[in-house]
Amino acid sequence: MKEISIDQLFTLKDVVPVDVRSPGEFEEFNIPGAVNIPIFTNEERAMIGTLYKQKGADEAKWRAMEVVSPKLPSILGQIKALHEDGKQPIIHCWRGGMRSQSIATFTSFAGMAVPRLIGGIRAYREYILKEIPKLIPPSAISIHGMTGVGKTEVLEKLKEKGIPVIDLEAMAGHRGSIFGTFGLFEGHNQKTFDSLLFQTLTEIKDSPFFLVEAESKRIGKVVQPDELLEKKHIGFNINLQSSLNSRIERIYREYVLPYLHKDWFQPKVLERLKYIYKRMKNVKLIESINEAVVGEDYKLVIQLLLEEYYDPRYAHKQLDYKGEFHHVEAENTDLAVVAILKILERKSVLVKR
Repeated sequence: MKEISIDQLFTLKDVVPVDVRSPGEFEEFNIPGAVNIPIFTNEERAMIGTLYKQKGADEAKWRAMEVVSPKLPSILGQIKALHEDGKQPIIHCWRGGMRSQSIATFTSFAGMAVPRLIGGIRAYREYILKEIPKLIPPSAISIHGMTGVGKTEVLEKLKEKGIPVIDLEAMAGHRGSIFGTFGLFEGHNQKTFDSLLFQTLTEIKDSPFFLVEAESKRIGKVVQPDELLEKKHIGFNINLQSSLNSRIERIYREYVLPYLHKDWFQPKVLERLKYIYKRMKNVKLIESINEAVVGEDYKLVIQLLLEEYYDPRYAHKQLDYKGEFHHVEAENTDLAVVAILKILERKSVLVKR
């Protein structure tokens, strides 16, 4: 049975990590690009774990053999299909234990040279946490702007033009506000965020700079590494500006219009507003916002939240950033992208990489 280390994993081509953990474990955290070929369902894993605690290892192993045996032709067939497709499957489980060992052994018996990852996905996580600080490019360019100014849209367009962008909101699965998961799932956990960050940093590792939104340290459920924050705070900054009306329209299109007629939308808005109300002292303002929600006047809701809650907090957040600021009109995001590219050229940032 062939084994490879986590360092060797990143030197191989056409690799497909084959994660034999249960679907629930895979969903919680996985190596980007991995396929899940589970040997146990979530229920089977729980049952065998309970058996291990109550009756010991021998009973649990025997029951595991009974559960897995009928599945072996299917499991091995899926791995063989990857192999025949020109891919290099790498089998792993949580920590390189019995699950990956058993499947690697059976692939060997079946005449396939499929390596097993030493240490499993736990070794992968330890490795990326060590490597992330080393991979962050030297210079940060932070994109600022009040809520609704179009920062994410501008970054996406810059990325399409080949500019190295770290999209923290996409990695967090969260838009960075009280309403940050509207229309999305409940956001990524820290393990998944770190894994996606490592993947992006690997892709841009040869760049002398990167662009990133000026997010707070915490985004939803996750936190950014200190090394990334430090580079953001000392880099130079681009501040996007647009009118209140265009910001309201953009927020309405993104957060309201797609979900306006969903049964969950209005109750969810009222629920999330409670978190904001804890920081508001103006009772009449709270009443006005609630009335606008009940009347489905969501553009008024957005206006009141921007003027009375988000905008006043914006200037304070910028104090953490020590570098110079360049101001860009973002009423039209395409023109904003052109202006940013010109700033990068003047700063001699755009060099052949």
